[in-house]
Parts: sequence; C-alpha cells; structure tokens
Amino acid sequence: MTNAFTQLIGIDLPIVQAAMGGATSPALAAAVSNAGGLGMLALGWSSSDEVRAEIRATKSLASKPFGVNLVLTQHQEERLSIALSEGVKVISFFWEIADSRLIEAAHAGGAVVLQTVASAEQARIAVNNGADVVVAQGWEAGGHIRGTVTTLALIPAVVDVVGATPVIAAGGIADGRGLAAALTLGATGAWIGTRFLAASEAAINSHYRDLIFAACETDTEYSVLFDVSWPDAPHRTLRNSTFNSWEMAGRPVTGSRPKEGQVIGRSPNGDIFRYQDLTPGSSTEGDIEAMSLWCGQGVALVRKVQSAAQIVKEIADEARATFKRLGAVQF
Repeated sequence: MTNAFTQLIGIDLPIVQAAMGGATSPALAAAVSNAGGLGMLALGWSSSDEVRAEIRATKSLASKPFGVNLVLTQHQEERLSIALSEGVKVISFFWEIADSRLIEAAHAGGAVVLQTVASAEQARIAVNNGADVVVAQGWEAGGHIRGTVTTLALIPAVVDVVGATPVIAAGGIADGRGLAAALTLGATGAWIGTRFLAASEAAINSHYRDLIFAACETDTEYSVLFDVSWPDAPHRTLRNSTFNSWEMAGRPVTGSRPKEGQVIGRSPNGDIFRYQDLTPGSSTEGDIEAMSLWCGQGVALVRKVQSAAQIVKEIADEARATFKRLGAVQF
C-alpha cells in the first residue's frame, strides 16, 4: 500500500495514529510505527524535559519513523528545536496554520512537515507556507476540531487545491473501509484516533475505554463544553452526565454552569475539575464518566481491546479486501 505519502515518510502503510493528548505514549507510537504505520506523540504542552524523555523512550522502542505533534495555541519553537535535535523526522502542526518561518526551521532540521487544516483555503495557505503533507480534518473527528465540514466533503475539496501535495484524511475513520474510502477520495492515507484508544498501549483509563466500547455513532456531541484550561476550542466527546446536566440547565455559558468548579477526580498532576479539558489517564481517579471523554463518530466500529499492531494490520487487510471487492463491481 505504498504511495507518495508512505514514500515521503519512509513507512509501509498509509495509516497514521492520531496525536491524542493524554492518550498517546511511547509504547503506542512505537507499536504503530513498528507495524508499518506512523505513530505520533502529542507533546504540545509538555515541558522541555518531558519532550526529550518521551522522544527518547519512543526511539528506544521504535525501529521505524515516528512523529511529534505540536499545537499552535502557544509558541512551539523550543519544543520543535528539541524534537529536531533528538532526530525526529516528522513534525505535525495543529490548530493554527504554521507560518513559513516555523516550517523552514523544521525543514532545516531534516523533518517532513504535516499541517492539519479544516478547509480548502487553509490547505492552500499551508502548502504555500511550505507544508509537505496536509491533514484534512472533518468534524466527525474526536477531540479538538478546528472546522465544521464533514470528511466526505472536505477531502476532495482539499485534494483539488493542493496539487501533488499528499493529503491525509482525518475524522470518522476507524476501519479499513474508511481508509479505502479516503484513498478513493484522493487522500494518500488516514489519520485515525478513536480506534487507537482501544489499543492496549493507549494510556487511558479502563472505564473510559469501556464507555467507548458501549457507545454508538449517535452518542458523541460537538461543543465547547470542556473548556477549563483551553477555552473557545470546539471538540467532540461522548455524551455523559456532565453534558446532560448542562443541557438540562439550558446550556448556560461558562461561569454559570451546573456544579462548575466542582472537583470530580484526581490525576498525578492534581485535582480534576468538572468541565476540565483533560484525558482520563490510566492513573486518573474519581468520576471518570463525568470527565471529557474525547471520541469521534467512528466509535461504533470500536468494540474490543487489541494491540496497536493488530489494529494496524486489521485496517490494512480490510482496506485491501475492500478494493478487491470493489474491483469486481460492474457499473
């Protein structure tokens, strides 16, 4: 399943594990990369020491390329410099569009640059700024979402404006059929998040994972509800008791929401407050169900724990089978 994207990165399969803050880990990223895909670390809020430690731990486990994701809600020059000095060859930027100066710095350090976009116009700007690969994120995606266009509509629109630049489809893709669909639309790969939350290497709370397994495609909500520490940032989560209480109260604005400021759990970093932007990790304690349960609309396709390698193989095998089946279809 090689193409322009896999050849550029030096991987075997057009499958990218989404950089999910709080859920990714060296074990997960390395496992995806070693299986032929592209594993990603989410280091946009990590300290300098944490950035080095995460990268070095991944390097000790991975025999194939992996990447680092940086969120442009703040200056990322120092984290970028550390990643490049540690030999990271893939850098992805999210939320804002990286300017040419930042991309040139990544290129000077020998890295390929991925830029997440939410529209064809953003894609055009990203390519003009020097991005090597565009990640087109549809609003079906879990976690934080920049745009409001569906993946099905967004991918061909982006493909049409970026020329030969590889496009990676993101949002609602959780199996090989979704990968095949993305490739058919002109993408060169898929950026997959929710499916990898089921990986045994994903660093999430077991109750969070169980809630994912029990959910269907209509159980997610797009909102800005979980805004403590990251305000005005739209996202998609599982509907839960916090969301239901807020909705029953008439969806009041921040500052007047039910039980605002209430401590509902604890992590190694301290207390967790209701409406906090936080991924329930394996060491998180408290009312897990009431926390921000990032999840995309592809959740109905996620039903069991598997190793990351098994997930990569299953997605690739199903995509191949889909193309083989479609090859026999007569129109």
